[in-house]
Amino acid sequence: MEGDRRVGVAVDFSACSKKAVKWAVDNVVRDGDHLILITVRPEGNYEEGEMQLWEATGSPLIPLNEFSDPIIMKKYGVKPDPETIDIVSTIARQKEVAVVMKIYWGDAREKICEAIDKIPLSCLIIGNRGLGKLKRAILGSVSNYVVNNGSCPVTVVKSTEHDN
Repeated sequence: MEGDRRVGVAVDFSACSKKAVKWAVDNVVRDGDHLILITVRPEGNYEEGEMQLWEATGSPLIPLNEFSDPIIMKKYGVKPDPETIDIVSTIARQKEVAVVMKIYWGDAREKICEAIDKIPLSCLIIGNRGLGKLKRAILGSVSNYVVNNGSCPVTVVKSTEHDN
């Protein structure tokens, strides 16, 4: 079974998603695992780049050495933050973990659930933004939707106000 696990982490490169990546690395990821960062960009009319090719199916799995390159990531419309790159680069070296990224375009709730089934993932770690009850009711909670509709175990890493 070792080496067959595909651990997904939903990332938007915010403080709460960095915390989810760190938590996954510290508590879930083992030697030989595949760590798959899943990011969802909003839908839009993209004129150029890889976004047009992969809008319906999501990007191919992008290896760490490519998603660390800002020029390559600009083609996808994604700007990973250096701290997240550092966290996953370190785990890739220390635990011999294969780190890749998959980019989707559309509604984050639906696309993350789609990623769980299509990749397929063994488990998913997702951060929460710590929205209040009113904002959560109006905007909807991505993490809540994924917990209730995802087909694999989902862990929500809570963000607190003093974390940020």
